[in-house]
Amino acid sequence: MRAIYIGIGVAIVVLIAFFAGFNWWQNRQMQLATATPTPGPNASAKPVQLADGRALGEKFFKAKYPDTAQGGHGQTVDGIGCGAQEYATLHVHTHLAIFNNGKQVQVPQYIGFAPSLAGGCLYWIHTHDASGIIHLEAPDLSPPQGGSYTLGMLFDIWGQPLQREDVAGMVGPVTAYVNGSKYDGDLSSIPLGAHQQIVLMIGKPVPPPNYAFPPND
Repeated sequence: MRAIYIGIGVAIVVLIAFFAGFNWWQNRQMQLATATPTPGPNASAKPVQLADGRALGEKFFKAKYPDTAQGGHGQTVDGIGCGAQEYATLHVHTHLAIFNNGKQVQVPQYIGFAPSLAGGCLYWIHTHDASGIIHLEAPDLSPPQGGSYTLGMLFDIWGQPLQREDVAGMVGPVTAYVNGSKYDGDLSSIPLGAHQQIVLMIGKPVPPPNYAFPPND
């Protein structure tokens, strides 16, 4: 009987350790997802104030609903679903700025909106306006396939290319900055974190702006 009691005790300890470890991991994932980064040394000193509903840059994309035929129209894209509601398990905002030969281009509103006669749906990654603010409102801290939610997912939902020589049909060498620091990695792998600032410059580069998110955003 003593061996049985010892075995039960060990099993209980293992279960407690497992749930403690899982709880730590879940809290750590939330911290990583919602941590606010500090702009790097290359960011402009005075931030550009962002405001919901405010358009930044020249209008480049004309369609009201910008997702192309290759983009999201209700089907799952990169593991990202299209639902009838916005989720709150993970709710963070990232900013994307695109410059074409030194001039800022609007990131269009309604990326990730899939209208239909039945009312349509909304992807977990989307835009509400042309401010460049990307809304990530997902039912899970990580996408179904694991890892992070990324810029590549937004562009796949949008149905636009995201390459080192082509960003959304604007062709030329691309210089990328993340939080003011130059980024030389895969553009599609840039994570969408809380208050992450992503700047993509096609052709002639200019100093990357620093953006201030709306209060309580």
